Amino acid sequence: MTYINEYSNLVLSPSETELINSSFQVKKLKKKDFFLRAGDISRYCGFIVKGSMRTYKVCDKGMEHVVKLAVENYWIGDLGSFSSHKPSSYNIDAREDTELNIISKPQADFLIANSPAFALTLRLMEEKNAISAQFRLDAYNFLNAEQRYQAFEERYPLLFQRFPSHILASFIGVQKETLSRIRNSKYQSL
Repeated sequence: MTYINEYSNLVLSPSETELINSSFQVKKLKKKDFFLRAGDISRYCGFIVKGSMRTYKVCDKGMEHVVKLAVENYWIGDLGSFSSHKPSSYNIDAREDTELNIISKPQADFLIANSPAFALTLRLMEEKNAISAQFRLDAYNFLNAEQRYQAFEERYPLLFQRFPSHILASFIGVQKETLSRIRNSKYQSL
């Protein structure tokens, strides 16, 4: 509730609070447990209460390509699969023991129609996600590896503290060795 109150800047009535609370279920994942596997339909989206997760694809060569990292107060799921009810091409797993509040598509649709604060929160999050996607696209297209590392570290400092190098390297689109070289040169210049 605190998240929706802060994000929307709306005061929730007791009935709206109860409606939102009753629409979510708690799900706990152990480290390395899957929230979603490629080929499955995303039946739930989750709000991370505690822990960290990643969304990734595995290419034909067997390499993992991380497209999203998430920690507390982040939403996680495959929105395309969630909305279309078509199989996902993504895997989503827990990188730490994780607790989520999950919601199904019918419940989310019901809340959007019946909770102004929830609807506003989702709209604001969609804007934030679109801006973040634009940032990533610009970084991949217009920045070299060092500039990309610096831009991502400045924008997502918490993620850089919580995830191992090989996952961060994939997230920013560089080889693990390149990430190590950039980090070593950064710390030597301090």
